[in-house]
Parts: sequence; structure tokens; C-alpha cells
Amino acid sequence: MAFAKSRRWAIAGLTGTALTGIALTASPVAAQERPVAFTGARILTMAGEPIENGTIVIKDGKIVAVGANVAIPADAKRRAVDGRVIMPGIVDTHSHIGQVAGADGSGPIQPEVRAMDSINPFSTSIDKARAGGVTTANIMPGSGHLMSGQTFYMKLRKGRTVEDIAFAMKGAAALGGMKMANGTNPMGGSGFPGTRAKSASLVREQLTEAKAYCDGDRKKRDLGKEALCEVLSGERLVHFHTHRADDIMTVLRLKQEFGFSVLIQHGTETWKVAEELAKAGVPVSNITLDAPGGKLETVDLRMDNAAILERAGVLVSIHSDDAIVDSRMMLREAALAVRGGMSRDGALRALTINGAKQMRLDARVGSLEVGKDADFLVLDGDPLSTYTHVLETWVEGDKLFDRSLPEDLLMATGGFGAGSPMEASHHHWEIAEAEGHN
Repeated sequence: MAFAKSRRWAIAGLTGTALTGIALTASPVAAQERPVAFTGARILTMAGEPIENGTIVIKDGKIVAVGANVAIPADAKRRAVDGRVIMPGIVDTHSHIGQVAGADGSGPIQPEVRAMDSINPFSTSIDKARAGGVTTANIMPGSGHLMSGQTFYMKLRKGRTVEDIAFAMKGAAALGGMKMANGTNPMGGSGFPGTRAKSASLVREQLTEAKAYCDGDRKKRDLGKEALCEVLSGERLVHFHTHRADDIMTVLRLKQEFGFSVLIQHGTETWKVAEELAKAGVPVSNITLDAPGGKLETVDLRMDNAAILERAGVLVSIHSDDAIVDSRMMLREAALAVRGGMSRDGALRALTINGAKQMRLDARVGSLEVGKDADFLVLDGDPLSTYTHVLETWVEGDKLFDRSLPEDLLMATGGFGAGSPMEASHHHWEIAEAEGHN
């Protein structure tokens, strides 16, 4: 039975986009022929106040109307979702789903390596993330290198190839960032730095050489330096893994010296230098752990870190670092941030629009506004309640998680078969076509 479902999915009418420089703005399935209107929900748009008894209308993968008094097209398929909550899909600014890998042990600096060349679109970790409400994610190599390679901005569509699930294929800024790290992770081992000072000097040396290359000193093509040219021009965002306050300040010095754009990843001790980050205009991708353990660099982790950053005026997102925090637990992460003193609205924005802004993807995702991608969640209660479940996850107008279906419930709760790609919920395309929407 599982093979039959997988086989039907594999031969369904799929379309992919190769590496042609054309933006991927549509789902791999056929466009919606009819609009779909969801009525009676409490809508958290992240672009204004909550809308009570609201309506959202989607068509061709986009939001065409949202509000309390919306004119519903005559040909729309209506869905009454009274008592439910609709919010934007979660934007995870730091994840490792899709069996991603990056640089190897041949050296500490490998900017030419691309995460996209290792991602498996059939991995059920992607289905699991959808079950938690993730619709866009920054997929990163590990932090065992000073530069472990280029990240991959994933739109959690259905797809057979990495091109199918790329957020977009037009330009480095839309394709991904650059993963960098300091602190203990990239230190030690043959050929790797032994001290924090040596770590910084190696990065400074590499960026200095890249600057000369970018300015025209190109005796031969260098893929690593080409990627760093995109970093130095500001086109490619640096995602900097860093924990201790002194390491965070090293990142700020490098940024000031070379002018790259940076997003602090983890930033365990950012609470110690929150004012400096705010002054520099540097955002933070925060992780909230209720049981950190195991790493000396996180000994000063505080549950109110996100709250302190928020009060200082730093743009904060919340990430999973899946599988450090399971992608299905991100709503709980936001609730823990509120328990630590973050504002309720700030925590919800940290799951959605803030991360989209940090990765420069907010023109399409992060909030429920007319013209944006129809990426949203249907919940059975308050997003920050421990009793609330994600009932449905929609990506560009396609319902790709439905908790009422046994195959999807398996992804949400785990159990035998949950890790097998043969059991993944690939049947959704057939269901969507049968229902007259995608």
C-alpha cells in the first residue's frame, strides 16, 4: 500500500525548475482553478491587530483577500473554520532538516560548498517540519568550520528535486546565505585553529584575499572567493554561529571591518551585549532551550534572552536548529520565550515575520497580506497553548499537512514508519486535485 501511494505520487503531473535563474514562485502542482475562502477564523496576520471572525481568500498560491468584511468570489470554495486560529506559516531561520551536509575535514574554510548539493527532498524530516507548521526554512551546514558553506532557503513545497523546494533560484540572496562560526566548535584538529584569536585571523585573511579577488585580481576562477564576493557585497547574508559574548563582539568587529550583513545564530550570551547589537543594527536568531546541557559555551543561557533583546530593540527570531529542538515544537519555544518575559506579539512575530525580514524574504512570506504567498496554518486553539495542535499546514495554496489523516498524524506524533519516505504524506497532491484545489 505504501509503495502504491509513493508510486502514484512519483508519476503525478509534476513540474520542476532547473537552475536557469528563473524564480520559483509556484507550487510543483497545478495552479488553483478556483479560489478558496476560509471563514469564521481568528486571523493573526502579523501585519496588524488580530481579526476576529475573519476571512482569508487564496487563489493561485497567493492571498487575494484577508479581513473582517471580505467580498468572497462567487466561484470560491468555502470552508467554515469557526473557532479556529489562522496564522502565517513558521519561518525557521536555522534548521538542519533534509539530511543536509556541508564542508568536510579537509580544511576550516570552505565557502564554495553548497548545502543544496546534499539535501534529500524525500527526507521525512521535511514532512515532520510541516507537521509543526514550518513553511520556510534556512537549511544550514554544521558549525564545525569557520566557514562550512552556503545555506539553502527552503520553501517546504512538495518536490522531487532540490530545485522544486528552493525558495527561489534567482540570485544568491534568494538561494541562501553563508554559514560561519566561531567559538569552540571550529577549533582543534589537524589544520583547524587552536585558539579564538587564530580563528578570527584566518577569517580576516580569507576575507582580505577575497576582497582583492572581487576587485579584479582574478588570475584564475575561484569558486570560494566568488561566494565571498557575494558576502562582501552584502548580497549573501552571513549566518554566524556564535555563543559567548566575547565571540559575538568578534563578529561585530569583523562586520565593521569588512561590511558584510550578518544574522547572529544562537547568540546564547547576546543578553550581555544587547545594547551593542541594537546600536550596530544586528539581528539575532534565538533558540530557547528548557534543558540545554552538554556545552560549556551555553552555561550562561537565560530563558529571558529573547525578552532582553526585544526590550533593547534588537530584531529577534526563534529557530529550531532541528534536531536540537524538534521542528514540531516551535510554538512551544515561542511560549517559553513569553514565559521568560518576551511580549506575546513579539514571540509570534519571532516565529514568522521577523525571520522573514532577517532573511530578506518578507516580500513573500511571514505575514498574511494580499499578494503574499498563501503559506498559513490552521490551529485548534491559541498558538501559545500547550494544548493547541497544528491541524493544517498550507504552502502556496497547497494543503500539505492535515492532522485528520492517519499518514499525517504519524508525522505529527511519531511512531513506527514515521521515518520512512514510503510512509510520507505524498498523497496530498491527489487529494487536492480531487477536491478541486491544491
